[in-house]
Amino acid sequence: MGDIASKVDKAYESKSIAELADAPVDALQGVSASDAEHLKAAFNIESIRDLGTNKHFLWAQAIAKLAD
Repeated sequence: MGDIASKVDKAYESKSIAELADAPVDALQGVSASDAEHLKAAFNIESIRDLGTNKHFLWAQAIAKLAD
């Protein structure tokens, strides 16, 4: 999995990409349980997949890339 393991909490380092996609968003290093609760309340984001495919985050990423 290359460098992906360094981006998730230790408990998730050996998971497959498919398992990581469906893991809770707080499996990502630096995302706390409280952060995950806020993402759920604001955007209905529960998993890493939800975060990575959320339209608002995708729009923001596209705008940031175009601004570079």
